[in-house]
Amino acid sequence: MSSMFGKPRVSGERPPQSPLPECNVAILGCRGAGKSALTVKFLTKRFISEYDPNLEDTYSSEELVDQQPVLLKVMDTADQDGPGNCERYLCWASAFLVVYSIDDRKSFEGCQRYLEVLALHARGCQHHCPVLLLGNKLDMEQYRQVPSAEGMSLASRFGCLFHEVSACQDFAQVQHIFHEAVREVRRQVEWNLPVRPLFISEERPCPPVATSVALPTHHSLATCTFNTLSTVNYKEMPSVAQAKLVTVKSSRAQSKRKAPTLTLLKGFKIF
Repeated sequence: MSSMFGKPRVSGERPPQSPLPECNVAILGCRGAGKSALTVKFLTKRFISEYDPNLEDTYSSEELVDQQPVLLKVMDTADQDGPGNCERYLCWASAFLVVYSIDDRKSFEGCQRYLEVLALHARGCQHHCPVLLLGNKLDMEQYRQVPSAEGMSLASRFGCLFHEVSACQDFAQVQHIFHEAVREVRRQVEWNLPVRPLFISEERPCPPVATSVALPTHHSLATCTFNTLSTVNYKEMPSVAQAKLVTVKSSRAQSKRKAPTLTLLKGFKIF
């Protein structure tokens, strides 16, 4: 089934030595929430209302998110009555979409169990994966059992994003949800990158050479010599020395912007 929904690849479009970055998204939720409908809508722009509830599969699609290509892998899970055998997607996914149906309060209550499992897993491995809470079947507004405020409150409690969508109506909104998951993964990766320290080069001027000052002899006084430093005698301010140029390298995009050069005394230059 992966070949059925996956988008075809064009041979020769990309050299084999530079594979696309991957983003793994697992779709979680109780039976009947519309997980498979969302997956097929995203991959094919079509809506299919009936699926085998016991079918679980992973699909791949090459996407362009913010002008950056990515290989998006989607796992359409098939849990029967809430979270079960969670290891198969907890250790695989880099982002999670937790789905409930706005016209089914039981599916909304089941989402809370999924969010608790994800929160517990994040605390145990000390690694945060983005989570998006989705209220599906927005086209069933007249049968709504879960107000939007409750969905927003639940998402706020677990620190995840919240959206309401309709798998049978709006492809653009469904696509936006999956692309937003990719963006959140990229933000998380960028946030976890270590910040490299800022290096400042300093070129000190050579110390002044000691000079000999001879006092004249008067009235049979012995001749003596004093070693003095010119900077101590004359209290001269040091001139601005030439400092070496330093290039600050950082993997963060915001660190690559050029900042104004600040020249200080004693030959400091900060970039």
